[in-house]
Amino acid sequence: MTTKLTTLIPILGLALLGACAEEEAPPAEDLPTGNATGGEGNTFDHPETQIDVWELLDRLSEEGPPRYTSRVHSCAKIRYGTIGRILASRGVNLGGAGVTAGGLYATGDQALGAPNYGARARESVDLTTAGASRLFDIFVAAAPEIITQMPLRTECMIGGIGTEMFDTSGACTADGISCLTGVPATASHIELCNLTVQRASDPELGKNMAVAVIAAAAHTCE
Repeated sequence: MTTKLTTLIPILGLALLGACAEEEAPPAEDLPTGNATGGEGNTFDHPETQIDVWELLDRLSEEGPPRYTSRVHSCAKIRYGTIGRILASRGVNLGGAGVTAGGLYATGDQALGAPNYGARARESVDLTTAGASRLFDIFVAAAPEIITQMPLRTECMIGGIGTEMFDTSGACTADGISCLTGVPATASHIELCNLTVQRASDPELGKNMAVAVIAAAAHTCE
């Protein structure tokens, strides 16, 4: 029995090799071409990408390594507690009820992704559509309080003198925008603020919208 198996194995191997040799090679057009590119019938395409090493080096020198840019250029939502501290620092009464900035803030904790300690759920780091909508509603409701209280806030005073969000002509002031956002105002900030006021149906409504728009732009990624 062993002798017969020893004789048959080489014969079967030669037969298989012969069968493979008799198969026709696939046409050249069916063979994969390019860098890791497959045919339509066998796999999905991998587009060829070429990166200029000098361009990549310049980008890394300007933006920093990926482990750094992934942190500083990411766009996590502002924390719930931080929103409250920002509002309070600009004169907003967080104890308000109903359709006030304080009321919307207090009742919007879940929409804003606040932590739920009873359910052992940490605070959400993503800005959802519901959270963005509630945050903008809060800024709209807070705008009149911010405009009124800004001159009285020590955080916004310059040399002991209060800062006004708008001058006597109703135009936005650079110091007021800087106080509202926490960063020095640019010409683009002032232009956007003034355009919002000018295009409103009512000057007071325009001022409130300008404050809300600038605050939302400063504290979200939109």
